Amino acid sequence: MGTITRSFANNITTSGVLLPASLTNNSIANVTAYNAAVATGNMVLLSSQTASNSASISFTTGIDSTYKEYQFWFVDIHPRTDSSTFQFNLSTDSGSNYNVTKTTTLFRAFNSEDGTASGLGYITANDLAQSTAFQDLIEAIGNSADESGAGTLTLFNPSSTTYVKHFISDANSYRDDDILLCWKSAGYGNTTSAVNAVQFKMSSGNFDGTILMYGVK
Repeated sequence: MGTITRSFANNITTSGVLLPASLTNNSIANVTAYNAAVATGNMVLLSSQTASNSASISFTTGIDSTYKEYQFWFVDIHPRTDSSTFQFNLSTDSGSNYNVTKTTTLFRAFNSEDGTASGLGYITANDLAQSTAFQDLIEAIGNSADESGAGTLTLFNPSSTTYVKHFISDANSYRDDDILLCWKSAGYGNTTSAVNAVQFKMSSGNFDGTILMYGVK
């Protein structure tokens, strides 16, 4: 115990402050705050909207040059119409129109609850090639009481007036026929105009759920 005590004492200043060198990934289990000098990233919750039998959710403010990356987290997306698809689109005119031309790709992995069906594949029916249509993020979500979808959409440097607007989405869903699906989609809005609004909706009918928008520097 003497060696342990001396080792611990060597990591404390004369004023009783624990030295930064004493902190490792395994040394403190329940850290609740960090000194300002500790880098923790810069992900800021900008806004949150909750759909309640809503036709769509639109983010028309807060998307500007302040952040190079915007993340949208969608939680418990529950369609009112069975087997409808969760989608999004971009706007360059603050939400007057959601019709940015996009080229995209999408694939999925799936497994049924009883384990009898599984697979991985590219889904050509859900991609876009220079289309202004809404891009699918989660297909065929069930509307039973315990069925929903969840995931994220990352939009990169939407305020650029030089480059196209890249995005990546990662999502998961409980489909209407008791199948788990993992959705991976990506693409770009083929515009050099600044994107300043994003809208989410179902392919058919209204939905419930929460969508949060974060800015990342």
